[in-house]
Amino acid sequence: MPGSSTPSCSKPRILELADRISHSAAHLDSILRAKDVPSPSFAEDAPAPYPPETDDVRDVIVDAAAELYDLLLEPMALLYKKTGHNNMVCLQFITRFSVADMVPAGGQISFGDVAAKVPGLTESIVGRLLRHAMTMHVFHEPQPGMVAHTKASKALQTNPVLNAWLRNGTHEMWPAAVKMLDALEKWPESSEPSETGFALANGTVATAFEILGSDPARAARFGRAMSIYAMKPEYSPSYLTEYFDWASLESARVLAVAGASYFQVAVELARRFPNLQVTVQDTAQALPVPAAGAVPADVEERLNVAVVEDTFAPQMSSTQPVDVVLLRWVLHIWPDKYCVRLLRAQIPLMRTGTKLVIQDVIFPKPGTVAQWREQDLRASDVHMANLFNGKERTAEEWEALIVDADLRFVVSRVVEPKGSALGIIEVAWQE
Repeated sequence: MPGSSTPSCSKPRILELADRISHSAAHLDSILRAKDVPSPSFAEDAPAPYPPETDDVRDVIVDAAAELYDLLLEPMALLYKKTGHNNMVCLQFITRFSVADMVPAGGQISFGDVAAKVPGLTESIVGRLLRHAMTMHVFHEPQPGMVAHTKASKALQTNPVLNAWLRNGTHEMWPAAVKMLDALEKWPESSEPSETGFALANGTVATAFEILGSDPARAARFGRAMSIYAMKPEYSPSYLTEYFDWASLESARVLAVAGASYFQVAVELARRFPNLQVTVQDTAQALPVPAAGAVPADVEERLNVAVVEDTFAPQMSSTQPVDVVLLRWVLHIWPDKYCVRLLRAQIPLMRTGTKLVIQDVIFPKPGTVAQWREQDLRASDVHMANLFNGKERTAEEWEALIVDADLRFVVSRVVEPKGSALGIIEVAWQE
Protein backbone atom coordinates (compact mmCIF):
# COMPACT_ATOMS: atom_id res chain seq x y z
CA MET A 1 0.00 0.00 0.00
CA PRO A 2 1.25 3.56 -0.69
CA GLY A 3 2.83 5.11 2.38
CA SER A 4 3.26 1.78 4.18
CA SER A 5 6.60 0.95 5.73
CA THR A 6 8.77 -1.59 3.95
CA PRO A 7 10.63 -4.23 6.05
CA SER A 8 14.39 -4.19 5.41
CA CYS A 9 14.35 -7.83 4.26
CA SER A 10 11.76 -7.26 1.53
CA LYS A 11 12.27 -5.88 -1.95
CA PRO A 12 12.38 -2.06 -2.06
CA ARG A 13 9.09 -0.56 -3.15
CA ILE A 14 10.57 1.14 -6.22
CA LEU A 15 11.85 -2.24 -7.51
CA GLU A 16 8.54 -3.92 -6.72
CA LEU A 17 6.70 -1.26 -8.70
CA ALA A 18 9.19 -1.43 -11.55
CA ASP A 19 8.71 -5.21 -11.78
CA ARG A 20 4.95 -4.79 -11.73
CA ILE A 21 5.12 -2.26 -14.55
CA SER A 22 7.48 -4.44 -16.58
CA HIS A 23 5.41 -7.63 -16.26
CA SER A 24 2.10 -5.85 -16.84
CA ALA A 25 3.42 -3.91 -19.82
CA ALA A 26 4.52 -7.20 -21.39
CA HIS A 27 1.05 -8.62 -20.75
CA LEU A 28 -0.57 -5.53 -22.27
CA ASP A 29 1.67 -5.81 -25.32
CA SER A 30 0.68 -9.45 -25.81
CA ILE A 31 -3.04 -8.53 -25.71
CA LEU A 32 -2.56 -5.74 -28.23
CA ARG A 33 -0.54 -7.99 -30.54
CA ALA A 34 -3.19 -10.69 -30.38
CA LYS A 35 -5.81 -8.15 -31.42
CA ASP A 36 -3.53 -6.57 -34.03
CA VAL A 37 -3.69 -3.20 -32.24
CA PRO A 38 -0.60 -0.95 -32.46
CA SER A 39 1.40 -0.25 -29.30
CA PRO A 40 0.51 2.99 -27.43
CA SER A 41 1.96 6.15 -28.92
CA PHE A 42 1.61 9.92 -28.68
CA ALA A 43 1.56 10.09 -32.47
CA GLU A 44 -1.42 12.01 -33.82
CA ASP A 45 -2.66 9.01 -35.78
CA ALA A 46 -2.37 6.57 -32.85
CA PRO A 47 -5.55 4.47 -32.48
CA ALA A 48 -8.07 4.92 -29.69
CA PRO A 49 -9.68 3.67 -27.57
CA TYR A 50 -8.02 0.61 -26.09
CA PRO A 51 -9.83 -2.72 -26.35
CA PRO A 52 -11.90 -3.34 -23.19
CA GLU A 53 -9.89 -6.54 -22.55
CA THR A 54 -6.95 -4.31 -21.59
CA ASP A 55 -8.76 -2.44 -18.80
CA ASP A 56 -7.49 -4.47 -15.84
CA VAL A 57 -3.85 -4.62 -16.92
CA ARG A 58 -3.84 -0.92 -17.81
CA ASP A 59 -5.19 -0.17 -14.32
CA VAL A 60 -2.21 -1.98 -12.80
CA ILE A 61 0.31 -0.14 -14.98
CA VAL A 62 -1.21 3.31 -14.50
CA ASP A 63 -1.41 2.96 -10.70
CA ALA A 64 2.09 1.52 -10.37
CA ALA A 65 3.62 4.12 -12.68
CA ALA A 66 1.87 6.95 -10.85
CA GLU A 67 3.04 5.70 -7.46
CA LEU A 68 6.61 5.22 -8.68
CA TYR A 69 6.60 8.73 -10.16
CA ASP A 70 5.37 10.22 -6.89
CA LEU A 71 7.83 8.22 -4.81
CA LEU A 72 10.76 9.68 -6.73
CA LEU A 73 9.75 13.29 -6.05
CA GLU A 74 10.65 15.37 -3.00
CA PRO A 75 7.62 16.69 -1.08
CA MET A 76 7.78 20.19 -2.54
CA ALA A 77 8.17 18.83 -6.08
CA LEU A 78 5.30 16.41 -5.47
CA LEU A 79 2.97 19.17 -4.29
CA TYR A 80 4.01 21.41 -7.18
CA LYS A 81 3.18 18.67 -9.67
CA LYS A 82 -0.27 18.27 -8.11
CA THR A 83 -1.21 21.92 -8.60
CA GLY A 84 -3.09 22.48 -11.81
CA HIS A 85 -3.60 26.23 -12.28
CA ASN A 86 -0.77 26.67 -14.78
CA ASN A 87 -1.93 23.62 -16.71
CA MET A 88 -5.41 25.09 -16.91
CA VAL A 89 -4.09 28.39 -18.33
CA CYS A 90 -2.51 26.52 -21.24
CA LEU A 91 -5.60 24.42 -21.89
CA GLN A 92 -7.83 27.49 -21.64
CA PHE A 93 -5.65 29.21 -24.24
CA ILE A 94 -5.85 26.20 -26.57
CA THR A 95 -9.65 25.92 -26.36
CA ARG A 96 -10.51 29.62 -26.31
CA PHE A 97 -8.64 30.27 -29.55
CA SER A 98 -9.19 26.86 -31.17
CA VAL A 99 -5.45 26.35 -31.51
CA ALA A 100 -5.87 22.68 -32.42
CA ASP A 101 -7.73 23.74 -35.56
CA MET A 102 -4.78 25.91 -36.63
CA VAL A 103 -2.35 23.00 -36.74
CA PRO A 104 -2.57 21.05 -40.02
CA ALA A 105 -3.12 17.33 -39.73
CA GLY A 106 0.18 15.59 -40.38
CA GLY A 107 1.96 18.94 -40.62
CA GLN A 108 3.17 21.81 -38.49
CA ILE A 109 2.80 25.55 -38.01
CA SER A 110 5.12 28.15 -36.48
CA PHE A 111 4.54 29.84 -33.15
CA GLY A 112 4.49 33.12 -35.05
CA ASP A 113 1.72 31.98 -37.39
CA VAL A 114 -0.34 30.84 -34.42
CA ALA A 115 0.20 34.23 -32.74
CA ALA A 116 -0.94 35.99 -35.91
CA LYS A 117 -4.30 34.22 -35.58
CA VAL A 118 -4.72 35.13 -31.90
CA PRO A 119 -5.62 38.79 -31.27
CA GLY A 120 -3.54 40.50 -28.60
CA LEU A 121 -1.07 37.70 -27.88
CA THR A 122 2.57 37.95 -28.84
CA GLU A 123 4.63 35.19 -30.44
CA SER A 124 6.64 34.99 -27.22
CA ILE A 125 3.70 34.24 -24.90
CA VAL A 126 2.11 31.90 -27.45
CA GLY A 127 5.33 29.90 -27.58
CA ARG A 128 5.56 29.78 -23.79
CA LEU A 129 1.99 28.58 -23.41
CA LEU A 130 2.38 25.96 -26.12
CA ARG A 131 5.66 24.67 -24.72
CA HIS A 132 4.07 24.19 -21.33
CA ALA A 133 1.18 22.30 -22.95
CA MET A 134 3.75 20.14 -24.74
CA THR A 135 5.10 18.96 -21.37
CA MET A 136 1.65 17.38 -20.93
CA HIS A 137 1.89 15.77 -24.39
CA VAL A 138 -0.63 18.18 -25.87
CA PHE A 139 1.15 19.15 -29.13
CA HIS A 140 4.88 18.69 -29.68
CA GLU A 141 7.72 20.72 -31.18
CA PRO A 142 9.28 18.80 -34.11
CA GLN A 143 11.58 21.73 -34.89
CA PRO A 144 12.42 24.84 -32.85
CA GLY A 145 9.49 27.25 -32.97
CA MET A 146 7.13 24.83 -34.73
CA VAL A 147 4.08 23.07 -33.32
CA ALA A 148 2.60 19.77 -34.50
CA HIS A 149 -0.09 17.44 -33.24
CA THR A 150 0.07 14.65 -30.71
CA LYS A 151 -2.71 12.13 -30.20
CA ALA A 152 -4.37 14.40 -27.61
CA SER A 153 -4.25 17.64 -29.60
CA LYS A 154 -5.39 15.87 -32.77
CA ALA A 155 -8.43 14.61 -30.83
CA LEU A 156 -9.31 18.23 -29.99
CA GLN A 157 -9.22 19.01 -33.70
CA THR A 158 -11.19 16.04 -34.94
CA ASN A 159 -13.70 15.80 -32.10
CA PRO A 160 -15.59 19.10 -31.62
CA VAL A 161 -17.42 17.68 -28.61
CA LEU A 162 -14.12 16.96 -26.84
CA ASN A 163 -13.00 20.52 -27.57
CA ALA A 164 -16.31 21.84 -26.18
CA TRP A 165 -15.91 19.68 -23.07
CA LEU A 166 -12.41 21.02 -22.41
CA ARG A 167 -13.51 24.59 -23.05
CA ASN A 168 -16.37 24.12 -20.59
CA GLY A 169 -13.95 22.81 -17.99
CA THR A 170 -11.43 25.61 -18.40
CA HIS A 171 -13.91 28.47 -18.78
CA GLU A 172 -16.88 27.44 -16.61
CA MET A 173 -15.72 24.87 -14.07
CA TRP A 174 -12.24 26.17 -13.25
CA PRO A 175 -13.40 29.66 -12.13
CA ALA A 176 -16.09 27.95 -10.05
CA ALA A 177 -13.60 25.56 -8.45
CA VAL A 178 -11.51 28.36 -6.98
CA LYS A 179 -14.67 29.73 -5.32
CA MET A 180 -15.78 26.45 -3.75
CA LEU A 181 -14.20 27.00 -0.32
CA ASP A 182 -15.56 30.55 -0.24
CA ALA A 183 -19.03 29.10 -0.82
CA LEU A 184 -18.55 26.50 1.91
CA GLU A 185 -17.55 29.22 4.36
CA LYS A 186 -20.37 31.54 3.28
CA TRP A 187 -23.05 28.81 3.40
CA PRO A 188 -21.92 26.13 5.88
CA GLU A 189 -23.64 22.76 5.41
CA SER A 190 -25.87 24.18 2.70
CA SER A 191 -28.24 21.87 0.88
CA GLU A 192 -29.28 24.44 -1.70
CA PRO A 193 -28.15 24.11 -5.33
CA SER A 194 -28.03 27.91 -5.54
CA GLU A 195 -25.37 28.28 -2.81
CA THR A 196 -22.27 26.99 -4.57
CA GLY A 197 -18.86 27.95 -5.89
CA PHE A 198 -20.41 28.16 -9.34
CA ALA A 199 -22.92 30.72 -8.07
CA LEU A 200 -20.19 32.81 -6.44
CA ALA A 201 -18.03 32.68 -9.57
CA ASN A 202 -20.98 34.13 -11.47
CA GLY A 203 -21.69 36.83 -8.88
CA THR A 204 -25.16 35.64 -8.00
CA VAL A 205 -27.21 33.29 -5.84
CA ALA A 206 -28.86 30.96 -8.34
CA THR A 207 -28.64 27.37 -9.51
CA ALA A 208 -26.26 26.36 -12.28
CA PHE A 209 -29.27 25.61 -14.47
CA GLU A 210 -30.66 29.12 -13.92
CA ILE A 211 -27.29 30.76 -14.54
CA LEU A 212 -26.58 28.85 -17.73
CA GLY A 213 -30.20 29.03 -18.88
CA SER A 214 -30.11 32.83 -18.78
CA ASP A 215 -27.50 32.83 -21.56
CA PRO A 216 -28.48 30.66 -24.55
CA ALA A 217 -24.93 30.60 -25.93
CA ARG A 218 -23.47 29.37 -22.63
CA ALA A 219 -26.28 26.86 -22.22
CA ALA A 220 -25.65 25.50 -25.72
CA ARG A 221 -21.91 25.16 -25.05
CA PHE A 222 -22.59 23.40 -21.77
CA GLY A 223 -25.06 21.01 -23.38
CA ARG A 224 -22.63 20.23 -26.16
CA ALA A 225 -19.84 19.60 -23.68
CA MET A 226 -21.98 17.21 -21.66
CA SER A 227 -22.85 15.26 -24.79
CA ILE A 228 -19.33 13.84 -24.69
CA TYR A 229 -20.55 11.26 -22.17
CA ALA A 230 -22.81 9.74 -24.80
CA MET A 231 -19.61 8.96 -26.74
CA LYS A 232 -17.80 7.24 -23.87
CA PRO A 233 -18.13 3.43 -23.82
CA GLU A 234 -18.59 3.33 -20.05
CA TYR A 235 -21.84 5.33 -20.43
CA SER A 236 -23.24 3.13 -23.20
CA PRO A 237 -27.02 2.53 -23.11
CA SER A 238 -26.23 -1.18 -23.49
CA TYR A 239 -25.56 -1.50 -19.76
CA LEU A 240 -29.10 -0.37 -19.02
CA THR A 241 -30.67 -2.48 -21.76
CA GLU A 242 -28.71 -5.62 -20.88
CA TYR A 243 -28.60 -5.57 -17.07
CA PHE A 244 -32.30 -4.99 -16.43
CA ASP A 245 -34.85 -7.53 -17.64
CA TRP A 246 -37.01 -5.27 -19.81
CA ALA A 247 -38.22 -8.16 -21.98
CA SER A 248 -39.87 -9.87 -19.02
CA LEU A 249 -42.19 -6.91 -18.47
CA GLU A 250 -44.31 -7.92 -21.48
CA SER A 251 -46.36 -4.85 -22.44
CA ALA A 252 -45.09 -2.13 -20.12
CA ARG A 253 -45.07 1.65 -19.66
CA VAL A 254 -41.76 3.32 -18.80
CA LEU A 255 -41.51 6.88 -17.52
CA ALA A 256 -38.05 8.47 -17.88
CA VAL A 257 -38.12 11.25 -15.28
CA ALA A 258 -35.92 14.28 -16.02
CA GLY A 259 -35.17 12.39 -19.21
CA ALA A 260 -34.10 15.15 -21.60
CA SER A 261 -30.44 14.59 -20.73
CA TYR A 262 -30.70 10.91 -21.67
CA PHE A 263 -33.19 11.15 -24.50
CA GLN A 264 -31.11 8.87 -26.74
CA VAL A 265 -31.10 6.19 -24.04
CA ALA A 266 -34.90 6.27 -24.04
CA VAL A 267 -34.81 5.96 -27.83
CA GLU A 268 -32.56 2.92 -27.52
CA LEU A 269 -34.91 1.33 -24.99
CA ALA A 270 -37.86 1.75 -27.33
CA ARG A 271 -35.87 0.35 -30.25
CA ARG A 272 -34.58 -2.69 -28.40
CA PHE A 273 -37.84 -3.64 -26.70
CA PRO A 274 -41.03 -3.45 -28.75
CA ASN A 275 -42.97 -4.33 -25.59
CA LEU A 276 -42.23 -0.91 -24.07
CA GLN A 277 -44.14 2.35 -24.26
CA VAL A 278 -41.63 5.03 -23.20
CA THR A 279 -42.38 8.57 -22.06
CA VAL A 280 -39.57 11.10 -21.63
CA GLN A 281 -40.66 13.66 -19.05
CA ASP A 282 -38.88 16.95 -18.32
CA THR A 283 -39.39 20.70 -18.09
CA ALA A 284 -39.86 22.92 -21.14
CA GLN A 285 -36.43 24.44 -20.49
CA ALA A 286 -34.75 21.04 -20.68
CA LEU A 287 -36.72 19.50 -23.53
CA PRO A 288 -36.34 21.76 -26.58
CA VAL A 289 -33.35 19.88 -28.02
CA PRO A 290 -34.90 16.39 -28.23
CA ALA A 291 -38.37 17.79 -28.90
CA ALA A 292 -37.12 19.91 -31.79
CA GLY A 293 -35.25 16.95 -33.20
CA ALA A 294 -38.51 14.98 -33.11
CA VAL A 295 -38.93 11.41 -32.05
CA PRO A 296 -37.29 9.03 -34.57
CA ALA A 297 -39.82 7.63 -37.02
CA ASP A 298 -39.05 4.02 -36.17
CA VAL A 299 -40.22 4.47 -32.54
CA GLU A 300 -42.65 7.39 -32.80
CA GLU A 301 -45.63 5.17 -31.95
CA ARG A 302 -44.03 4.01 -28.69
CA LEU A 303 -41.97 7.02 -27.56
CA ASN A 304 -43.37 10.38 -26.60
CA VAL A 305 -42.29 13.54 -24.79
CA ALA A 306 -44.20 15.02 -21.83
CA VAL A 307 -43.59 18.53 -20.51
CA VAL A 308 -43.98 19.34 -16.80
CA GLU A 309 -43.62 22.67 -15.04
CA ASP A 310 -41.70 21.32 -12.06
CA THR A 311 -39.71 18.08 -11.96
CA PHE A 312 -40.08 17.96 -8.18
CA ALA A 313 -43.86 18.35 -8.10
CA PRO A 314 -45.83 15.18 -7.27
CA GLN A 315 -46.79 13.18 -10.34
CA MET A 316 -50.37 13.18 -11.49
CA SER A 317 -51.77 9.71 -10.90
CA SER A 318 -52.93 8.17 -14.14
CA THR A 319 -55.56 5.66 -15.11
CA GLN A 320 -52.81 4.02 -17.16
CA PRO A 321 -50.37 2.58 -14.66
CA VAL A 322 -46.63 3.09 -15.01
CA ASP A 323 -44.63 -0.11 -14.71
CA VAL A 324 -41.12 1.39 -14.47
CA VAL A 325 -39.97 4.82 -13.35
CA LEU A 326 -36.45 5.47 -14.65
CA LEU A 327 -34.00 7.99 -13.18
CA ARG A 328 -30.74 7.85 -15.12
CA TRP A 329 -27.77 9.85 -13.86
CA VAL A 330 -30.07 12.48 -12.40
CA LEU A 331 -29.95 12.22 -8.62
CA HIS A 332 -26.18 12.67 -8.22
CA ILE A 333 -26.46 16.34 -9.13
CA TRP A 334 -28.89 17.05 -6.27
CA PRO A 335 -28.43 17.38 -2.50
CA ASP A 336 -30.08 14.69 -0.41
CA LYS A 337 -33.21 16.66 0.47
CA TYR A 338 -33.93 17.35 -3.21
CA CYS A 339 -33.36 13.69 -4.06
CA VAL A 340 -35.90 12.76 -1.40
CA ARG A 341 -38.36 15.25 -2.89
CA LEU A 342 -37.85 13.82 -6.37
CA LEU A 343 -38.33 10.26 -5.16
CA ARG A 344 -41.43 11.18 -3.18
CA ALA A 345 -42.83 12.93 -6.25
CA GLN A 346 -43.09 9.53 -7.93
CA ILE A 347 -45.25 7.99 -5.20
CA PRO A 348 -48.60 8.77 -6.89
CA LEU A 349 -47.48 6.50 -9.75
CA MET A 350 -46.40 3.63 -7.52
CA ARG A 351 -48.40 0.49 -6.88
CA THR A 352 -47.52 -3.10 -6.07
CA GLY A 353 -45.34 -4.36 -8.90
CA THR A 354 -44.13 -0.93 -10.05
CA LYS A 355 -40.35 -0.66 -10.21
CA LEU A 356 -38.11 2.33 -9.71
CA VAL A 357 -34.84 1.96 -11.63
CA ILE A 358 -31.99 4.28 -10.69
CA GLN A 359 -28.93 4.20 -12.94
CA ASP A 360 -26.23 6.33 -11.37
CA VAL A 361 -22.70 6.34 -10.01
CA ILE A 362 -22.19 3.93 -7.12
CA PHE A 363 -19.16 5.14 -5.21
CA PRO A 364 -16.74 2.31 -4.43
CA LYS A 365 -15.26 1.77 -1.00
CA PRO A 366 -11.75 3.24 -0.70
CA GLY A 367 -9.07 1.03 -2.21
CA THR A 368 -11.45 -1.35 -4.00
CA VAL A 369 -10.85 0.01 -7.54
CA ALA A 370 -7.76 1.23 -9.37
CA GLN A 371 -6.45 4.34 -7.66
CA TRP A 372 -6.54 6.47 -10.81
CA ARG A 373 -10.20 5.57 -11.29
CA GLU A 374 -11.02 6.35 -7.66
CA GLN A 375 -9.22 9.67 -8.04
CA ASP A 376 -11.44 10.54 -11.01
CA LEU A 377 -14.56 9.56 -9.05
CA ARG A 378 -13.54 11.67 -6.08
CA ALA A 379 -12.83 14.59 -8.40
CA SER A 380 -16.34 14.14 -9.80
CA ASP A 381 -17.75 14.12 -6.26
CA VAL A 382 -16.06 17.46 -5.49
CA HIS A 383 -17.27 18.79 -8.85
CA MET A 384 -20.88 17.85 -8.05
CA ALA A 385 -20.60 19.68 -4.73
CA ASN A 386 -19.16 22.78 -6.36
CA LEU A 387 -21.62 22.95 -9.21
CA PHE A 388 -24.90 21.80 -7.63
CA ASN A 389 -24.26 20.91 -3.96
CA GLY A 390 -24.79 17.36 -5.20
CA LYS A 391 -22.72 14.28 -4.41
CA GLU A 392 -21.73 10.82 -5.56
CA ARG A 393 -23.04 8.08 -3.24
CA THR A 394 -22.03 4.64 -2.05
CA ALA A 395 -24.46 1.73 -2.26
CA GLU A 396 -25.21 2.19 1.45
CA GLU A 397 -25.87 5.90 0.99
CA TRP A 398 -28.19 5.19 -1.92
CA GLU A 399 -30.18 2.71 0.16
CA ALA A 400 -30.43 5.15 3.10
CA LEU A 401 -31.60 7.90 0.74
CA ILE A 402 -34.26 5.67 -0.81
CA VAL A 403 -35.54 4.49 2.57
CA ASP A 404 -35.62 8.10 3.79
CA ALA A 405 -37.92 8.97 0.90
CA ASP A 406 -40.45 6.30 1.88
CA LEU A 407 -40.27 2.98 3.69
CA ARG A 408 -42.36 1.42 0.94
CA PHE A 409 -39.43 1.84 -1.43
CA VAL A 410 -37.44 -1.39 -1.03
CA VAL A 411 -34.10 -1.95 -2.75
CA SER A 412 -34.35 -5.34 -4.40
CA ARG A 413 -31.17 -5.49 -6.48
CA VAL A 414 -27.95 -3.57 -7.02
CA VAL A 415 -25.91 -4.31 -10.16
CA GLU A 416 -22.52 -2.85 -11.02
CA PRO A 417 -21.69 -4.08 -14.55
CA LYS A 418 -18.00 -4.38 -15.27
CA GLY A 419 -16.89 -1.58 -17.55
CA SER A 420 -19.85 0.65 -16.76
CA ALA A 421 -19.47 4.03 -15.06
CA LEU A 422 -22.99 3.67 -13.68
CA GLY A 423 -24.57 1.06 -11.45
CA ILE A 424 -28.20 -0.01 -11.52
CA ILE A 425 -30.38 0.07 -8.41
CA GLU A 426 -33.72 -1.70 -8.69
CA VAL A 427 -36.33 -0.58 -6.21
CA ALA A 428 -39.65 -2.32 -5.64
CA TRP A 429 -42.76 -0.70 -4.21
CA GLN A 430 -44.32 -2.60 -1.29
CA GLU A 431 -47.57 -1.33 0.18
